[in-house]
Amino acid sequence: MKLTPDALGGHLARDLSPVYLLCGDEPLLVGEAADAVRAKARAAGFTDRIVHFIERGSSWADVRADAGSLSLFASRRIVELRMPTGKPGVTGSAVIVELIERRDPDTLLLILTERLEREAQGASWVRAVDAHGAVVTAWPIGRDKLPAWLEARARRAGLQLEPAALALLADRTEGNLLAAQQEIDRLALTARHGKVGVAELTDSVGDSARFDVFTLGTATRSGNAARALRIIAGLHTEGVEATLVLWSLLREARQMLQVGGRFTRRDAPRLIRRARRVDRAIKGRLQANAWDELALFAAELCGRTPLPGQNRCNP
Repeated sequence: MKLTPDALGGHLARDLSPVYLLCGDEPLLVGEAADAVRAKARAAGFTDRIVHFIERGSSWADVRADAGSLSLFASRRIVELRMPTGKPGVTGSAVIVELIERRDPDTLLLILTERLEREAQGASWVRAVDAHGAVVTAWPIGRDKLPAWLEARARRAGLQLEPAALALLADRTEGNLLAAQQEIDRLALTARHGKVGVAELTDSVGDSARFDVFTLGTATRSGNAARALRIIAGLHTEGVEATLVLWSLLREARQMLQVGGRFTRRDAPRLIRRARRVDRAIKGRLQANAWDELALFAAELCGRTPLPGQNRCNP
């Protein structure tokens, strides 16, 4: 079965499956889901826990042996596989399917991965989890849904955030739910009477937004130049390769030219020249700041033609 992190609690209140796959790009949500599964398992007598960090060259024979061995301390165990790539390979996939189909009542299999690519979602081991247990996917919280998510979390912590404070917290922690939750936890300890305004946030919340190239694509498609430039500044600060950002913008440019609307095919030469200028700046063949050129390209994709010296990206 497939579950969301929000639906997992209700499921665990009723049942405990023999295998769980927890995946997604949000470490906070994946971690909370794992904690919930472990707590339910401990209450059901799974007091032993064996953790395997799966990397290239890891021994799947050890995983199989640990899953089948008897514990000296407990009769029931959690076998936890931390597999960042979500690609166990042919041998690993076969071992996972074997462990699931063995249906050992004394072993609970818990698998944690990052986001599964489309190809991996159809792998035999994922289908086996879906058939015999639960696949919990932690999707990113979109910008439009983030304020409501933060408000619900704050309310759960006994806090009441003023609208302006809520907006500020969303801006400063966008893309980094862990930082958002940490700030809510801190405010729960320090806020007077549980009420939080902008003043309480201004001194403590850093700009911890973790933007990615896909968020940048969304901003350019919507024509939000200010947001696109802020995302580019965030990517620069985090050390993201400029070539990856250029790839994202080129992808959006191609889609915009195909769909039409903001641009027509007559605009293609101009956008190509802009992209080539960015590429030359990245490769050091043009005496220009590559990140400034990326900002200008993004602004142009948003429908704005920047004047010289304007709309620069200076993180």
